[in-house]
Amino acid sequence: MHWPEFILFASDALRYTIAGAALLCLSALSVWGEKRRARRKHPDAVGLMPWRDIGVVSTFAGLALLAFGIVGLIKG
Repeated sequence: MHWPEFILFASDALRYTIAGAALLCLSALSVWGEKRRARRKHPDAVGLMPWRDIGVVSTFAGLALLAFGIVGLIKG
């Protein structure tokens, strides 16, 4: 697989920042999934995905990676 040059030659801090932003996007997607699950027409038609748990874990991990990445980018 061919990686773009800005990712291939990026520092670890930038990679942490990108991964943290991706996890926060996953967290936003899980909020949407949880809202959709809560407003379903048929209460007995439960879904398979634990959106609340995915949201909590991805938010925590995303914020931690984003914090480490930003600190690394500031320090240089």
